Amino acid sequence: MGSMHDLYEMHDEGETAVVTLRGELDAHDAPRLRELFAAAVAEIQGATRPRLVIDLTGVAFLDSTALGTVVGAVRRVREADGELRIVLPDSAARRIFEITGLDEVLDVHATRAAALERTAGA
Repeated sequence: MGSMHDLYEMHDEGETAVVTLRGELDAHDAPRLRELFAAAVAEIQGATRPRLVIDLTGVAFLDSTALGTVVGAVRRVREADGELRIVLPDSAARRIFEITGLDEVLDVHATRAAALERTAGA
């Protein structure tokens, strides 16, 4: 496995890409994250209902630069007429989203299963 331990996988016949991130993410990881999100968005582009799920369950920490790449991914997905969902259990990483107010702006789910449901739940 690469140092970024970052993988994405496809679901729903290629309509949904799930990117799973782990560990502590900072400015050093940002270029790689941007690349990863761009690749995932390219995979779902042209799907009927493109969706990108970013699973942050295993993430202990993100700095503002890593957070910025997530926000950038949101923009990219919206440009592709898709939706982006974030998997974020009650964790230290979630606190970072709450402090910045991003949990209000983004579609945040406590579990991966919830994020993968076809209809956006509460």
